[in-house]
Amino acid sequence: VGRVPSPRTVVLIDHVHGAARRVAPTATAFPHRDAPHGLVILSAWDDPADDGRNVRWTRELAAATRPFATGGAYVNEAWDEKPAAAFGVNHERLVAIKNRYDPTNLFRHNTNIAPTA
Repeated sequence: VGRVPSPRTVVLIDHVHGAARRVAPTATAFPHRDAPHGLVILSAWDDPADDGRNVRWTRELAAATRPFATGGAYVNEAWDEKPAAAFGVNHERLVAIKNRYDPTNLFRHNTNIAPTA
């Protein structure tokens, strides 16, 4: 992948442990409690001329780490992921709740769970 192109870029590796792992996957909206770590790539730079190399580096790092991923995503960091990846086994249940309480999709400015109604 090579050296990070911007000093403003951060790669975070979160350790998932303790109480977070003792909650059942279906007890809350967040199901991904069996992964020992979470990875977040926060790429930032100032000059638009650097867009190409920063985006390319970020995508290369994401691709290089994908074989080690469990396939889940944390909703607050799931900008490019589908809601189903963030909510996993709970997605269908959350769609049913959305259908019941927000069928017009008023609350949609987030990692949206779209209603089916």
